Amino acid sequence: MLSINKAADRDHLVIGLNGEVDASNSVELDEVIQQAISENVKKILVDGRELDYISSAGLGVFMSYLEDFQEKNVTFVIFGLNEKVLNVFHILGLDQLIRIRHTQKEAEQALYEA
Repeated sequence: MLSINKAADRDHLVIGLNGEVDASNSVELDEVIQQAISENVKKILVDGRELDYISSAGLGVFMSYLEDFQEKNVTFVIFGLNEKVLNVFHILGLDQLIRIRHTQKEAEQALYEA
């Protein structure tokens, strides 16, 4: 089960993930990110504090947008991942491709790093 919350915060969008991202619901995550890009959002934070699990399908959603983010000058940061979920990103080397921070404050600061 996954619930996704979106909230505009100053000059960025926060996408909150609650539950599990897997093949059955990764399309929902994809649609939220696609909508943000189509609305020309330039700074996106993903709040992973309530994310319990992410499958390869969920990871694939993030990976599928890396080129779009670069081309459209979108800053994308994930924060608050629990140790188990963070370890999945680390094992696959995705922490080298996606900015990941521990806290929301660190993630917000990362939005303004070059």
